[in-house]
Amino acid sequence: MKDTPAVAALVNGSDERTDYRPGYEIVAERILEFIAESRLVPGDRMPTENDLAQQLDTSRAVVREAVKILSALGRVRAHKGRGLFVADDDGMLITSRWGGFFRPVDLDHVLMLFEFRRVQEMAAARLAATRATPAELRTIEVAMQQCRHGYVHGEVDVFNQGDDEFHAAVAAASHNTFLGSAVRDARRLQRQSSAIGIHNSFNEGTASAVEEHEAIYRAIRDGHPDEAAQATAVHLDRTLEDYRREIQRRLFG
Repeated sequence: MKDTPAVAALVNGSDERTDYRPGYEIVAERILEFIAESRLVPGDRMPTENDLAQQLDTSRAVVREAVKILSALGRVRAHKGRGLFVADDDGMLITSRWGGFFRPVDLDHVLMLFEFRRVQEMAAARLAATRATPAELRTIEVAMQQCRHGYVHGEVDVFNQGDDEFHAAVAAASHNTFLGSAVRDARRLQRQSSAIGIHNSFNEGTASAVEEHEAIYRAIRDGHPDEAAQATAVHLDRTLEDYRREIQRRLFG
């Protein structure tokens, strides 16, 4: 697996930007690339931490921290006395069209993910506008308010939880089990980008997200399917631009 000079410098600690981005984040990404390029599937054994450290030209300590991240994401499983394995759970979401595993910092993969989300969540919002029960509307409203509270008070975790619950509640209100499952899977993949460091703090788009959530909620509450779908498209398109800018900033400085 060949590295660009910038990536190699980041991993080895010789680039001035290493104080901005921990080496274990870079290594976590490179382990995902290794899994994808090696065509490993859930249950396959991975190299040991020592072997990964040698292959990635970094320390075992950095690899260990990267493995902790990937374990938390459900991408890798560490079995004591047996080694490291590609995880076998919903977090993998393998598709042959993508040619392997989702790579959280691959811009093409992120673009495809948002394209997928746009289709699914527009459909879910449109159906929710005609099917949501009063209790489901209240659940959407509470999640929307939680996002606003988290943003106003600078509580990122509160906002993120509200964001997850908002989108899940809209999908649930569609009363379509398949859509609900698709939305959950796509957001699980998006959280992998977030957890590796793409999007773990407020940014210039967060205030817009708060207002966009309210627009979606109001359209669903008022029973306007087309408006709900359009408001959802606006929200996801704007969120994608945030991700695009952040990934490009990390890749190209």
